[in-house]
Amino acid sequence: MIIGQNAKAGIPPADLIKDSDTKGFMLDVIEASKKVPVLVDFWAPWCGPCKQLTPILEKAVKQANGKVRLVKINVDENQQIAAQLRVQSIPAVFAFVDGQPIDGFMGALPESQVKQFIDKLGNKGSLAEEIAGALQAALEAIGRKAFEEAADILAQVLSADPANVSALANLAKCQIEMGDLEGAAGTLKHVPGDKAANPDVISAKAALELALNPVDTSVVDTLQAEITANPDDFAKRLELAVALNGAGQRAEATEQLLHVIRKKRDWNEDAARKQLVQFFDAWGPKDEFTLAGRRKLSALLFA
Repeated sequence: MIIGQNAKAGIPPADLIKDSDTKGFMLDVIEASKKVPVLVDFWAPWCGPCKQLTPILEKAVKQANGKVRLVKINVDENQQIAAQLRVQSIPAVFAFVDGQPIDGFMGALPESQVKQFIDKLGNKGSLAEEIAGALQAALEAIGRKAFEEAADILAQVLSADPANVSALANLAKCQIEMGDLEGAAGTLKHVPGDKAANPDVISAKAALELALNPVDTSVVDTLQAEITANPDDFAKRLELAVALNGAGQRAEATEQLLHVIRKKRDWNEDAARKQLVQFFDAWGPKDEFTLAGRRKLSALLFA
């Protein structure tokens, strides 16, 4: 079982059912469905079956007590969004969860079937809430460096949602921290191809690449002495940055690479900047050293 979460407070009735359009679709449907499932009812004023179905939908949504929202779209006035979703006949109903259409039907169903459909969708919303809560608990555990605890939670998430990109990427990071590089590589193979550019996935892959190429951190003192003697030895600075990062000294590693960029941006085909970006990817987009480093890098590059 995924860690349980308290049920959401009831949604104000005015927000349960609303009319929307192409302009408001992103906010009213895509973003809203990341919090609670959203039904989209495509209709038109001239459509007889629509006049039968819409009141049934509204009644069932109200009876669901906030577990589902209903958004109504007039296809005559919003042909672009209807075309994008390939609406070929109306009434057409699409169910969105977490920003994606996951189910739907066409035609005017009887009230009993509509209620079953909405009950099923509401349960998906509850699962989505539980998954979101579990992911947050896992991230908090990672923040405490409780990697085994986080890995256990993420494994539970993946048992319910095997393609959850955030769970896959963060599980791989936990495995890297625990020294299971083969397991991390196997986990990342389950990431869907169209999610390869996800920031969490990029971060996990960069972290794995660094872990697969371990550095000798004992050379830090020697390299620092050599750089003191020759401050413009950029190759040594790059080597020192990698060693410092391996020793967990992220701020110091960043400064070594920024020094090279400050002195000679294009040295060795932009090697210092490329190494720094790899560090940022491995540390993750929300890491404090990534955020601070990116600000400093931007200040240098766009000065």
